[in-house]
Amino acid sequence: MAQPVYSEVPDGGWGWMVVLAGFLNNCLLVGVARSLGVFFVHFMQYFQESSSRVSWITSIAMATQQFASPLGSVFGKHYGSRTVVMVGGVLASVGMLAGSFAQRLLHLYLSIGLLTGIGWALVFTPTMAMISRYFKKRRALATGLAFTGVGIASFLFSPLFQFLIDEYTWRGALQVLSAIMLNLCVCAALLRPITLQEDLFAASNSRAGGAGCWEKVTSAADLTLLARRGFLVYAFALALMTTGYFVPYVHLVAHGKNLGLSDYEAAFLLSTTAISDTVARLFVGWLADLKLIRSIHMLLLWSVLTGLSLLLLPVGRTYFSLMGLGLFYGFCAGALSPLFFSTLPDIVGIWRILNATGLLLMLLSIGGLLGPPLSGLLEDQTGSYNTSFMVSGGFILAGSLTLLLLPGFFVCTSIPSDQRPGGPANHEPSAQHIPPSRQ
Repeated sequence: MAQPVYSEVPDGGWGWMVVLAGFLNNCLLVGVARSLGVFFVHFMQYFQESSSRVSWITSIAMATQQFASPLGSVFGKHYGSRTVVMVGGVLASVGMLAGSFAQRLLHLYLSIGLLTGIGWALVFTPTMAMISRYFKKRRALATGLAFTGVGIASFLFSPLFQFLIDEYTWRGALQVLSAIMLNLCVCAALLRPITLQEDLFAASNSRAGGAGCWEKVTSAADLTLLARRGFLVYAFALALMTTGYFVPYVHLVAHGKNLGLSDYEAAFLLSTTAISDTVARLFVGWLADLKLIRSIHMLLLWSVLTGLSLLLLPVGRTYFSLMGLGLFYGFCAGALSPLFFSTLPDIVGIWRILNATGLLLMLLSIGGLLGPPLSGLLEDQTGSYNTSFMVSGGFILAGSLTLLLLPGFFVCTSIPSDQRPGGPANHEPSAQHIPPSRQ
């Protein structure tokens, strides 16, 4: 039976089940990645390696997830999001299981870093792109709801992982985590495909175009996005932010232990940070949908606050001062995630969102790869993470300033489609080009 063609984005209906899938996927992807910091000290002790070398585990996983995201876009377009996300869930599980048998740090690079990272790439991009396709007016709120899974998972997983390590050692904890990862396959079943009229317009344009080898490659990955100034500026700004964004989630536990906190006190620092992170995602998603100011301006505001919160993090020297600063950082950083992805359709157009999400994450992989190891290297040189946090804050502030270079940034109202940051050739379908609905 043919799928119905929607003349307008549903803004609800089965879309809320897709949001639920996104929520659970973020729990098992970004939430787990953030909570891997609990394993950090145990890896250092077992393998007798430096902070910077152990930091590469999380960095490779996140960078692989981002760099391989275009694979999720291309495969999702050709084989369907459900199938691709299920395959990604299996790969993520196998990577964690293989990591539990590691004898050298290199084995963790290849298993958790590379194999699980590829699995995450196949999960994340199709899921987040489908949320954008189901929502328009409430897109920021829907994205924010999906991303609350990150904060809730970070709150629950940090003490859970510490408990599993205490009970079963880090190898047993990774095996339990491998089994948990298989729930990504269950989430994939909720991803019901949707056909919009914009898709028919895009497909007709694709058939009308050339059929050469290079044309097929650029069409599959939509590499023409790389020729648009607005998209490149936006991607570069977010890459700078990503360089500093994940550092506290990788090193906050180790920083707490350096200050004399117990294992559970240090793990709970990450959990309390996740509480404010979760609240911020909901609050900012709701606030952005009110359209009081443009989403790109709101992104600038929260990115500046996030950078400042990182600069203040070294001031905390006691458990309660660190907790307070962690809550502040978590709230500011949590506000960024829904804005990253809910702003993207305004730049590239909704019918290009799948490919744009994949390419954006691929470009962000540079920051995700370099950030934590740079932070670990600075700790190896200085003996503390204070400099690491300050440098990370500097990267986020630099990304904030880069947003000012977006075309039309200083326009207070919404930009017409032919003048949007994606460039004059956004090619969003106009009403006269849209075929009648088949509903």
